[in-house]
Amino acid sequence: MSKRRPKNILLVTGMSGAGKSTVLRTLEDLGWEVVDNLPLLFLNRLLDTPLPEGAEGDDDRPLAIGIGARTRGFDGESIVRRIKRLREEHEHDIGMLFLDCAGSELERRYSETRRRHPLAQDRPATDGIARERDLLNPLRRWANRLVDTTSLSANELTQKIRSTFSVEGIGQTTVSVMSFGFARGVPRNADLVLDMRFLRNPHWVPELRPGTGRDADVSAYIEEDSAYAAAMEQIESLLLLLLPRYQAEGKAYVTIGFGCTGGRHRSVHVAERMARRLREEGFSPTVTHRDLQTAPQDSLETQPAAQATG
Repeated sequence: MSKRRPKNILLVTGMSGAGKSTVLRTLEDLGWEVVDNLPLLFLNRLLDTPLPEGAEGDDDRPLAIGIGARTRGFDGESIVRRIKRLREEHEHDIGMLFLDCAGSELERRYSETRRRHPLAQDRPATDGIARERDLLNPLRRWANRLVDTTSLSANELTQKIRSTFSVEGIGQTTVSVMSFGFARGVPRNADLVLDMRFLRNPHWVPELRPGTGRDADVSAYIEEDSAYAAAMEQIESLLLLLLPRYQAEGKAYVTIGFGCTGGRHRSVHVAERMARRLREEGFSPTVTHRDLQTAPQDSLETQPAAQATG
């Protein structure tokens, strides 16, 4: 089995209460491998750990390691020396992100959350903040990235990290497109549900009934509906507006459900069409047809008005 050789290692450190946990969670959402409070003594061991079976692709994932004054054996100067040695001996691209914050704001945050400072369990938070700043000073001087979170909300910090550390090919929103029949219930995992029952129904055309929305003649019949072109244009515009916004907000999965009565004709056709359109825009949707194999049944379908009265 191959060994881990991350091309990019980011050490995340800084003042307690400045947002390290938020940063690490965001990096994990972006697809980074994340380890918190790992003594750097064990970093070589981590990098040499064989990948599990079937995880060869993970070898290219960037690695984020959270360290702080509470990390076992913490010594700022020693950590800097060890990092330099790792870069020289193993050619790892190691950077450091330091999260700083004004003391007054840190005091406010500790007061608001009623947490004790980790370096001042039995003393005022100001004592712990001052002590930690001294301990972390060597790392602050060496860090090649610094973010001051004094005036940043957690959401603003998240967006800043996403915009700075997103890596193409990982952490992208996973888009799923599915068709279904309302007769068998709305899928519970769908984020967006669009009802295609306004389109004319191939079920009531005897020669089309055995087919599915994947068949050319069924698709042609659906596309001839007078509302079809305008509706598809509006739905495409909606999806192309929403999906980048979901991705920017860090939503890992988005499932779009297209429903019709039985889940065999209209919903299948539209799901296939929308998946093709999304691929043209750079997304990689997976397509599933939940009810494609179900048996057609007249009693489930709503007859067109002309047939119902005639």
